Amino acid sequence: MGQTSHDGDLGTILAVFAHPDDEAYLAGGLMALAADAGRRVVCVTATRGELGFGDDDPRTVEERAAVRTAEMKACLAELGVTEHHWLEYPDGGCVFVDDEEPVVRLSSLMEEVRPDTVLTFGPDGQTYHDDHIAVSRWTTRAVRRSDAAITLLYAVMTPEWLTALSAYVPVEHVMMTDDPPPTTPADQLALWFVCDDELAARKVRALRAQASQVEGLVSLAGLEAYTRLARDEMFRMPTLADWPD
Repeated sequence: MGQTSHDGDLGTILAVFAHPDDEAYLAGGLMALAADAGRRVVCVTATRGELGFGDDDPRTVEERAAVRTAEMKACLAELGVTEHHWLEYPDGGCVFVDDEEPVVRLSSLMEEVRPDTVLTFGPDGQTYHDDHIAVSRWTTRAVRRSDAAITLLYAVMTPEWLTALSAYVPVEHVMMTDDPPPTTPADQLALWFVCDDELAARKVRALRAQASQVEGLVSLAGLEAYTRLARDEMFRMPTLADWPD
């Protein structure tokens, strides 16, 4: 059964996500708390997020990647995370990467970092995004190959949180397919971390450092509601069905 956590002590953390801003949305509070406590926090991002702009954006792909790279650096600085790795795969192209290469790279990193906890997407990618799904698969396989005792946690949404989000953003605009959004009931969470006021404000500052991605939602929801949505970081444990062969 899931429970609300106020201390958020996950030991050494390895967070593996697909695009800049995934890490802050899904685990920014937990990573900041760990960094403040002197615990090691390592963040991995699969792509530079160069496609995360409107079709009418006049910048080149390289210029867009540079914007998101700078935003990511500022975001992690606000969170206090000093170890970051880019996998350098193309945005929207993770599905075309042979799994073995990223799995080997992540396995090597896990051997070096020896994380107590690995945070990533669930197998549905939370939004059914192909990049998210690929990153989940790579990370899960790397954890399975490890001989260390690693707790793997998948970032999820509860039905109640999704309902709160839908007051400001049509859910279909977030999902990558027409399938119903994947949610996890609160009583099935392994970890439900709630940022206090100070940490929530800091997390929002980190998110807003990635202005190209978040300012639209901040404007739609208003800062108070946006902060309220950002407080919760929810994770479940893998089931037997989640472990790849």
